[in-house]
Amino acid sequence: MARERSPASWLHSQTSVTRRMPACRRITLLLPLWLLHFSSVYSDITDGNAEHLKREHSLIKPYQGVGTSPSSQWDFSGSTLITSQYVRLTPDERSKQGSVWNTVPCYLKDWEMHVQFKIHGSGKKNLHGDGFAIWYTKERLHHGTVFGSSASFLGLAIFIDTYPNDEAPDRSFPYISAMVNNGSLPYDHGKDGRSTELGGCSVEVRNQDHDTYLAIRYSKGRLTIMVDVDDRNDWKECIDFGGVRLPTGYYFGASAATGDLSDNHDIISMKMYQLMVEHTPEEDNQDWTKIEPSVSLLKSPKDNIDDPTGNFRSTPLTGWKVFLLLLCALLGIVVCAVVGAVVFQKRQERNKRFY
Repeated sequence: MARERSPASWLHSQTSVTRRMPACRRITLLLPLWLLHFSSVYSDITDGNAEHLKREHSLIKPYQGVGTSPSSQWDFSGSTLITSQYVRLTPDERSKQGSVWNTVPCYLKDWEMHVQFKIHGSGKKNLHGDGFAIWYTKERLHHGTVFGSSASFLGLAIFIDTYPNDEAPDRSFPYISAMVNNGSLPYDHGKDGRSTELGGCSVEVRNQDHDTYLAIRYSKGRLTIMVDVDDRNDWKECIDFGGVRLPTGYYFGASAATGDLSDNHDIISMKMYQLMVEHTPEEDNQDWTKIEPSVSLLKSPKDNIDDPTGNFRSTPLTGWKVFLLLLCALLGIVVCAVVGAVVFQKRQERNKRFY
């Protein structure tokens, strides 16, 4: 069976066809192709090839590798309940904390984690909480006040926050956000982590009739987070941020907590995929275990405490940005058409002089 060509190879073939066309016409035809290619790559996500699945870092039914024995690849603590269908971090009860952690450190430089989860409970609007977190950190099984884990950590955290502690009107919950920390910036739970987040999005992931999905990709210094809340394999971008530096040798985990309000926080699966990416010789020779977790920002997260809009954040290419990009492309086509018409008219007038 013939394999379907990728957007990149398709664009290359279309480009070669137009090489002999006039310059203005080439630009007119290629602009839509470039835009289509850009949007395809921008929303690209791994297809979950089995050969790239890293089972030692994956949590999959029936969870045979979960336990406290020396050979176990996943460990759990607190209120976590292991069943044949899900790993329940917390039940729908007050004041519970639970977590599950991979016992094998991850030495992949480029990876993508797919998390299948379900948050559900009897609480009505804003009467449920608190949420859960996905971790990639130096230490594991450290209990604390941030969704059941430590507020001061080294590494990456993805928070699925279901309760608005700050109650600011400009943000709706549930809310997904990301934070990279070198241990010096504690997560401010009272402010829902506004001062230290890289970005985020509001997604309705609670009390769905189906499972919901989260994809976390880290490749060549770029962190991308996408969600599928409709169980249709239709991924929507939530966060896309460059300049992220994460070391190897850290641990993946998930934790959740309830307080006066509660929910069931269930992990159905955590599947880790290795991304096949080429690096420069300098990058390959670097000791990635010595890298300090950091992010290249226009300003420090500490300076963002009084700026709830987060001007330093990198936002997805959606909404008005897409509109502006398409508008610029359309203007470029119009300009090319006008210039082409003027040039054609002048050539016609010049040819008439010879008759």
